[in-house]
Amino acid sequence: MDWEALWLSIKLSTVTVVILIPMAIFAGRFLAYRQFRGKSWLEALVMVPLVLPPTVIGYYLLVGLGSESWLGQMLEQLLGQQLVFHFSGLVIASILINIPFAVQPIQRAFEAVPEDVRDAAACCGMTGPKAFFKIELPMVWPGVLTAMVLCFSHVLGEFGVVLMMGGNIAGETKTIAISIYDSVQAFDFASAGNMSLVLLLFAVTVLALTTSLSRRIGGQHVANRR
Repeated sequence: MDWEALWLSIKLSTVTVVILIPMAIFAGRFLAYRQFRGKSWLEALVMVPLVLPPTVIGYYLLVGLGSESWLGQMLEQLLGQQLVFHFSGLVIASILINIPFAVQPIQRAFEAVPEDVRDAAACCGMTGPKAFFKIELPMVWPGVLTAMVLCFSHVLGEFGVVLMMGGNIAGETKTIAISIYDSVQAFDFASAGNMSLVLLLFAVTVLALTTSLSRRIGGQHVANRR
């Protein structure tokens, strides 16, 4: 078992979720409540990572953030290090490829909030931020929880974009998925099987707990409305 690679994957998943979910909440709310010209194109752009192969996204990130591009050179001077083949580059790649997994569940949750609930909050004198934190956010929490789990699990098992953007540097960019690939390449099927089993058990357990918790939260909201 490659514990270093597993820890790096957990660290990458955690950092990605912490950065991405707050942005996805506001993006999902904006897309759910606002109607404007070009909205369908923006929603399609958000969903692009679902249909593009991860290696394609990894290639564009590698070219766009590499030391040969003006953006990569500017970021390297600003941050004092290159993003390619570095953990920070993996974070950027993981955020971009997980945008649809974060935004879509949250957007659907906001769309399910009745308009009269928001109108009632306004009639009660609640300001926009207060209504958001006191009324809307608790109601969309199952969607937020789903987004968190999907993003965390997807980053944990991501392979293509991680390999393209970060390579295979032990302790820096070698995640558990890459470690499994390396084990298979070395015909170490026992090690690959153990690591794959850990990811499988983790995925099943987390998804089961999330489904149960989402139903419980949803049931509490229904009971409170009554």
